[in-house]
Amino acid sequence: MGAVGEIILVFRDMVNMLFTVYIYIIIARAILSWVNPDPYNPIVRFLHNATDPVLNRIRRVVPLQFSGIDFSPLILLFGIYLLQRVVMVLLTRLALGL
Repeated sequence: MGAVGEIILVFRDMVNMLFTVYIYIIIARAILSWVNPDPYNPIVRFLHNATDPVLNRIRRVVPLQFSGIDFSPLILLFGIYLLQRVVMVLLTRLALGL
C-alpha cells in the first residue's frame, strides 16, 4: 500500500470520528428530550440545530410515536450506523486496493 492508500485510511478514520461524534450528539438530544431543558441554553440550541433537520425528515416519513415516546432518534442511529459501516468498508477496500 502506497502513500495514497495511507491518506485514504487517515481520511477513513476522520470520517469515522465524525460519524461517532454525530451519534453522541443524537444520544444527547434524545436524553434532553426526557427533561424540560432551557430552550435558550446554547448547548440545547446546538443539539436541536444539529439534529432537528434530519429528525424532522424521519418524522415526516415514518411517524413513530407510541405513548409519547419518539422513536425517530433510534431510527436515525440505526441509519447512521449502517451508513458508517458501508463507508468504512468502501474506504478500506479502496485504500487496500491501491
